[in-house]
Amino acid sequence: MIPMTLAEIADAVGGRLEPADAGAVLVDGPVVSDSRQADRRSLYVARIGEFADGHDFAPNAAAAGAVATLGSRAIDGMPTVVVDDVQTSFGRLARAVVDRAPELTIVGITGSSGKTSTKDLLGQVLLPLAETVVPEGSLNSEMGVPLTVCRVTSDTRYLVAEMGADGVGHIAYLAGIAPPQVGIVLNVGRAHVGEFGSVEAIAQTKGELVEALPDDGLAILNADDPRVAAMAGRARCTVQRVGTGESADLRATDIELDDRSRATFTLVGDGPPRRIRLGLFGSHHVGNALSVYAAARHLGVDADHIVSVLERAGAVSRWRMEIHELSDGVTIVNDAYNANPDSMGAALRALQTMRAERKVAVLGQMLELGKSSVAEHEAVGRTVATSGVDLLVTVGAGADAIGRAAAADGVEWQHAADTDTAYDLLRSMLRTGDIALLKSSRDSGLRYLGDRLVEADGKVAGQ
Repeated sequence: MIPMTLAEIADAVGGRLEPADAGAVLVDGPVVSDSRQADRRSLYVARIGEFADGHDFAPNAAAAGAVATLGSRAIDGMPTVVVDDVQTSFGRLARAVVDRAPELTIVGITGSSGKTSTKDLLGQVLLPLAETVVPEGSLNSEMGVPLTVCRVTSDTRYLVAEMGADGVGHIAYLAGIAPPQVGIVLNVGRAHVGEFGSVEAIAQTKGELVEALPDDGLAILNADDPRVAAMAGRARCTVQRVGTGESADLRATDIELDDRSRATFTLVGDGPPRRIRLGLFGSHHVGNALSVYAAARHLGVDADHIVSVLERAGAVSRWRMEIHELSDGVTIVNDAYNANPDSMGAALRALQTMRAERKVAVLGQMLELGKSSVAEHEAVGRTVATSGVDLLVTVGAGADAIGRAAAADGVEWQHAADTDTAYDLLRSMLRTGDIALLKSSRDSGLRYLGDRLVEADGKVAGQ
């Protein structure tokens, strides 16, 4: 973090110091909300969660090197910036860090799916050029964005901010913490529709990123998604549309997929057409790559450098189209970090284009879909039936609706009550030449099932 004294931090967040004479204490180490991640001269942010009170772990943070706590009550024997609301105050602290970094350029990324893959891809483009801060994993919430912002130093030139939401106003709040000069809106899908109430509310919220951009900023919008394309009317800055249709300013044409669903396409709209072969798996990465190219070019990055990185870039964050070739000839595709109806469809389309003796879809429940949950799971089952899947295995409560719909359309289906049962079933039935795709919401646990299958082969999951 940019060095700040506790007096400066207290002033930025509107808190009080306990003890009052601790104002000269300097914080220039990492800002953490997990005491196990504390280090020399850290600031520990004490949250009160559903199952634990972070204040109870402040002594552990101090033992690891933290010099102070940001919390809602004083910590005995440790300087504390005491505030009424830790989360809100943490956001104020992060904004104070941004305000102390005048050379910083922020790129905000939102969308119902693809945010993490896109920020990882943009990070790989920018990191060789200048100090760049990119979120670890999927830190895209009211706590995750400030944690990322507080990694900014006086030498940081680019911050890639992934912005998620589960309610109207959330993106606007995050954009107030990390005000972007460039905004990317990837898509509007049905993720979190249970919390939002409608897809229209999701679109309204994603568009808050566009509204937050300054007059001299750039809004990069997916021209292939009508709800995203319509956000151009909410922008006061330049708009660049990316996609595969004629309405796109930056366009991918002549898309071809290899037997592992890696896309090759021609980039049109920025000088002479360029043929690009992506190293990432899944045709949905074409749109992500276009958005990254547009953002990087706006930042002044050389086109040849961007293309070179796009062609050699791989997955950075775990459980996103991770492909593992096992010694028995089985291929595991672990895409189970999270799932919604749209990302399920993208994963199944990727599986459809992959070459295999037998294609196995291992699917778990999609969460946070509200009243539409059963209908959305049944729709996924119908997609399974048209995606060339030879065998469907559903795992856990709620996923059986996928299986019933797929089986009604003639797909062979087996159901496992839990991941342990699914592990035994898959170990007994997968054979040489099979590709098994694992996809579910994070809390349904299939990402760890995929790791378990890989580790049983003596490999290290994630590598």
